[in-house]
Amino acid sequence: MLLDNIRKAGVACTLALALGSTAVQAANPAHPSVKRAFELPPSADLQYDLSARQRGLSLKGDATVAWRAGDGKYDLQVESRVAILGTLLDNRSQGAIDEFGLAPAEFSEKRMRKDPTSITFDRGEKVMSFSEGDKTYPLKGGEQDRVSITWQLAAVARAAGDKFKPGSEWPFFVAGRSSAEAWTFKVVKREKVKTGLGQVDAVLVSREALPGSRDQSIEVWLAPEHEWYPVKIRFTEGDKETIEQTLKSIAKPSN
Repeated sequence: MLLDNIRKAGVACTLALALGSTAVQAANPAHPSVKRAFELPPSADLQYDLSARQRGLSLKGDATVAWRAGDGKYDLQVESRVAILGTLLDNRSQGAIDEFGLAPAEFSEKRMRKDPTSITFDRGEKVMSFSEGDKTYPLKGGEQDRVSITWQLAAVARAAGDKFKPGSEWPFFVAGRSSAEAWTFKVVKREKVKTGLGQVDAVLVSREALPGSRDQSIEVWLAPEHEWYPVKIRFTEGDKETIEQTLKSIAKPSN
């Protein structure tokens, strides 16, 4: 179950949804497509400490994020590891940068002892499809996968200025392993976060799971003084299962 929870997170650390019919679904209010100002964070390599709580058991590990953006495209690779078990997740999101921000073209996920899965965002045909199942969604603009969403959120926050304030809400349409749905992030507050960089001033943004949903609640701490990079991410399911990633270091890419 822990691996499933980490898979559901899909973070940048690596942050599965319910899907509808097998045909391309018609546009509806549950599929937000909002064009906003954005400013992508600079390319970077980030290292995180990972801790997980599963039915009273504690596990430790780490996560790495390789974020690249420039020349009208982006590439995002995320790997999560736990001591003894080794690599649990290896995710990659890549695509273009358009008027909405990140425009994923392909998302791939490799879980330990599982076959890889992928999501294709066909911008020409304006259709999102999944390697697992035959369900599809229309592409209206601004759609994200579970890895790119954290960085799209950071890009929007960087450009929003005073609009990104406690109480404000930011809807997106996010694809998971075999499905997609609307996610609404709410800005909660500013607070200090203890990281490998020391005490960091951060903005807490959360996405609460819908009542009765088996999905997770997600909390992301974005650091304005550090390019709005995510310095901490927490995924919670119920009251016994938690996955938390805290930034250890940020480095400029060597290439």
